[in-house]
Order: sequence, then structure tokens, then C-alpha cells
Amino acid sequence: MMLYLCEKPSQARDIARMLGANGKRDGYLEGNGIQVTWCLGHLLEMIPPDGYGALWKTWRLETLPILPDRWRVEVRDKVGRQFRVIQGLLKKCAEVVIATDADREGETIGREVLDHCGYRGPVSRLWLSALDDESIRKALGARLPGAKTEPLYRAGLGRARADWLVGMNLTRAYTILGRRGGYEGVLTVGRVQTPTLKLVVDRDRLIENFKPTDFFEVWIDCAAPAGRFRAKWVVPEAWADEEGRCLERARAEAVAQGVAGGEGRIAKAETKRMREAPPLPLDLSTLQQESSRRWGMGAARTLEVAQALYETHKAITYPRTDCRHLPENQLAEVGAVLQALVRSDAAMATLVAQADGALRSKAWDDGKITAHHAMIPTKAGVGVGGMSLEESRLYDLVRRHYLAQFFPVYQFDRTVVEVEAGGSMFRASGNVEIAPGWKVVLRREAKPGEAEEERLPQGLKKGETLLVEGGRVEEKRTKPPNRHTEGTLIQAMKNVGRMVDDPRFRQTLRETSGIGTEATRAAIIENLLQRMLLRKEGKNLISAPVARVLVDVLPRSVTNPATTAIWEQALEEIAQNTRTLEEFESKAVIWVTRLIEAVKSEGERHLGRFAELAASAVASSARATDSCAAGNPCPACRKGRVTTRTTREGRSFLGCDRFPRCRFVGPS
Repeated sequence: MMLYLCEKPSQARDIARMLGANGKRDGYLEGNGIQVTWCLGHLLEMIPPDGYGALWKTWRLETLPILPDRWRVEVRDKVGRQFRVIQGLLKKCAEVVIATDADREGETIGREVLDHCGYRGPVSRLWLSALDDESIRKALGARLPGAKTEPLYRAGLGRARADWLVGMNLTRAYTILGRRGGYEGVLTVGRVQTPTLKLVVDRDRLIENFKPTDFFEVWIDCAAPAGRFRAKWVVPEAWADEEGRCLERARAEAVAQGVAGGEGRIAKAETKRMREAPPLPLDLSTLQQESSRRWGMGAARTLEVAQALYETHKAITYPRTDCRHLPENQLAEVGAVLQALVRSDAAMATLVAQADGALRSKAWDDGKITAHHAMIPTKAGVGVGGMSLEESRLYDLVRRHYLAQFFPVYQFDRTVVEVEAGGSMFRASGNVEIAPGWKVVLRREAKPGEAEEERLPQGLKKGETLLVEGGRVEEKRTKPPNRHTEGTLIQAMKNVGRMVDDPRFRQTLRETSGIGTEATRAAIIENLLQRMLLRKEGKNLISAPVARVLVDVLPRSVTNPATTAIWEQALEEIAQNTRTLEEFESKAVIWVTRLIEAVKSEGERHLGRFAELAASAVASSARATDSCAAGNPCPACRKGRVTTRTTREGRSFLGCDRFPRCRFVGPS
């Protein structure tokens, strides 16, 4: 009997239908000599420190670091029945086909069950990029040898064990320090969570410490033979700050007064035909950024909706992808996908009719394909009328980014004009659309307050004399950067290499995908919100006082995004079979051991910060007694209820009754 091990029941039903395994059993489907079962996500979880012995049942600094000799896992609560079903099926099957999601996490979900159950038979891999019938049928005919994807499992183990070592040891260490200083809350530290938190803390402090600067622009109104236009003063280098701005009103006013009513000469008039290729199809991070910017959707919600489009509607390919390119062999399927777009939504017929399926954009590049290609519509006809508003919005983004690949480049003429007047130089620029190309499909929405592109008169010529009808000074003030939203934080996590100054890391970070993965970034942000290290105000993310203290007292190597990005690269090397899990683990153990030694020898110097935090927490608790009292709605998730809980040491605290799904904690 061949056993297919899937990640979720819906996935199992789709695969079973294609295999003819339609007989319903308790926890699996059966037919044609095949059984199909499912895992319900991770069936197993790593045991907490107290499961390794009485030594670690209480939180004491002298018992750290916690370094298990042999890693142990246990079956998660509420999934024991399904685990036992799989355990029984594994004892009788002749071969296992891992059919979980085709990524590192999916590989881990499947193989950790095989290992825990002691399965030693043959293993192959079903690698699915979409769940429509044709994609499943194609994948079933091209199963991979199990050995090809097994390194992904080792990388998954490395990630989980590194996260455990960092989280369990440093959370205990700094929570113990906090209590010595009088702060009773849990100070959670995470390998990826903490550097992500620092990105928000740094942005918040940059905004709060920002000192606005007044600067002055001079604009002139020009009347040339070809027509009127306005031009902006080019501040001479000797008068300009590092951003090229004039900070002295008197100089700006002198320039404006010196040119008004006089003549000028066109020193330069150049027009260039510009061509802009369509944006690439979407990966998950870009989808999350766009949905946050357009509609304020959270990263976790965007992933949830995209997953529904993939699993339930069969409308898009695998969403948790970090790739924005497409394999060249899919060029043969372009016609079928375009036809499916029209079958799914007649409103797309006009755009599809204008598309040229023979065009080949820069998206088609085998050399840039990772484990998955970009997110695109499937060849299946889907019912857009049955989609929710959120689903239809995301589906529309995905299909339009794909459709744009079959439209010509956007063409426009960019004109730059320089005017000499009164001994100063002024510059004007403008664009004229020549051919809309792909913008017929994906015309960018203007940002709030964004001015329209100025159109310059045609026929302006170098050497022409013009009249300067007026000059005026516009006073402006520099603005701080915007606060992070979930979308911009996702972008910052992905492009963290751009923020690193150290040349030793810069090249390495260019070759990584930042901190976290496409599949985990949303969950990391959600955890920070649930643990109340971050809060949301509208779209904006704002760091809590405890987050700032935590970022300040932790060693730089823990908070520095570069450290985590390099760890991610090491995990990718394990997945590519160029680094061993054992080497990675040994380095993680050495690093954590050194960090704990530093806490023991130097941690006392932070007690004053924790005392300040404790005093602030008491004051905040007094102000929020009513809203955070036991029995009231949880302020973090808004779904559960606040309840009084007790630590193993007997301390009382407030927590959400949805724990561990919601990890809100507060002083009682």
C-alpha cells in the first residue's frame, strides 16, 4: 500500500480525487491500493525545558544555558488522534509519498512524523506548485526521489533548534534579570523576532528624535516662444546642504528678486524616449506590501487570504514563494492561462484580447527560479463571484501582474530643460506618455498628496530667449520618515542588507532573502503584536516601552538583523546540502553559551533600566485596570478574554484564554 502524507485535509482531498482514493475512512482516504492522510500542520512540537528534567523546571540564572543532549518532541495537544491514525498507517504501508507543502516547513512537517514513528521504508516527494487538477496530475507523474528534498528537513530542524536555543535561554535570562530589577513581565527574545523588533524601535526613535529643518525653494514662471512652464532653482554647491537644499531665506529671496521680470536663456533642452518594462509577477512579500499599502491588510491576513485562493479556490499557484520569475517551460501554457482568466471573469475579456501571448518579458528566466516560481493564476476556471472582497482584491493583483507580462513596454518622452537667468540656473522636467503599454493593465494609483507630472511645452530649443514673468520663494520643512506598517516592515525584513554598513556582511546579505522567510514573516509580526511588544495605530506599528528597553539591553549580536540574515543563509546552505546540520548546531550552542556567560557576568548593570520599566508598568497598569481586567476582551487579539494565570513560581499575571494562539501577558 502506498501512503500519501499531506499537510491539510483539503489538500488530501484534492490529491485523493486525482488518485481515485475516494473511500472515506477515519482520518484518511483510500482506494486503488492507495491511502491519503493528512497532518493538520505540525503534529509534533519541541518539548519545553522542564521536560528535560527537574533542573530546568524553575527559572534560575545559574542553571543556564539549557543545552539538550538529545532533542525531544511530543505530539501537540488536540491532534493526538490524527497522529495515531498516521502511526497506524505507517506500520502497514510499503512506501510513503510526502505531499505536504513544497517548502522547508512542509518538508519538516512530513518528515518529523516519519522520524518520530520510526518509519524506515522508501520515501518519494510530490512537489506541487498549484492545486488545480492539471497541476496535480502533472506533479503525480513527476514525483521526486525523497533524497532530493531531504536536506530541506535538516534545514527545518536547524531553524527550529536554533530558535529554541535562543528563545528559551535568552528569554529566561533576561526575564530573570528583569525580575531582579522589579519588572514582573516576561521578556521574550527570539532569533528573528528581536531583530525585527529593532527595525521598528529604530524607526520610532528616528521619528521621535527628528529635528525638522526649514529650507527654501525658488520657482520661476517662464514664457518661451513654445509656451509657458515653471522651473526650479538649482542651488549652487557652495550654498547647498548635503541634500542640495538652500537653508538661508535671504539667499533664496535674493535669487527670486534678481530674476523676476528679466530675461533668461534656455541652456539645455533634451528629450529622451524612455521605455519601462512591466513589473514582475508577485512573490508573497510584494503581495503583502501592496495589500498593506492599498487596503491596510495585515501581513498574516494577506497570507491567510492568499492561502485560501490557493487551496480553496485553486485560483493561484503556491503563495509562499520568494521568487518573482517564471520558468521558461511555462511559456507553452500562456494561452491556457489567458483563456482561464476569461472563463473565470468575462470582465477580463477586453484586456486579454489586447495581450500578446508571444511577448517574452524579463520574468521568464530559469536562472532565477528558486524552490517555487512567482505567484500566478492557474489554468483552472475559477468562480470569482464566489470570492470574498479580500480574495477578489488579491486575485486581481495576481492576475494583473501576470497579464502585464504580455503587454508592450510603457513608453514616454522625458524632457529636461535648464534655464540661465540672473546668474542662476533653473531646471524643469516633464513626461509625456507615448504608449501606455502594460499600464493599461496595471496603472499605478497616485499616492495621497502626490502631484501630477508636469507637461512641458513641445518645441523648446537650446539658445532660445524667454521672459521670466515672476520668481517666488516657497518655504518648506523636512519631514521625518513614516512609521512602519506591516507592509513596510515586511519589505525591511526582506531587504535588510541595505541597512547594513559593515562591508564584511554587505555582499553576504545581498545574496540572502533577509530575515525570516516568506512563510514566517507574517507570523513574526503577529507574535510581536500579541506579546504587546508592538501595537497598531491604524496602519502604523509602534514599539512599546518594554520593546525599547529589551532592544537596548540585549547584545548587539542578538538585535542586529545582519546576524539573523547570516543564520538564514547558513540554513539555506543546509537545504542545498553544502553545510551540515551538526556544524550549524555546534556554532549555535557556542554562541548561546557565550551570551549566557555575558548575562551572568555583566547583566547586573541593566537592573536600573528594568526598575524604570517596572515603575512605568505599574503606572500604566493603574491607568489600564478597567480595560485589561480579568474577564474583559483581550487587548491584543480582541477575540479571547483576559484571565488571571499563575507561573510555576507562584506569581500571578494576566493572560489571554486563547493561549498559545494569543500570547498576551500583563501584570495582575
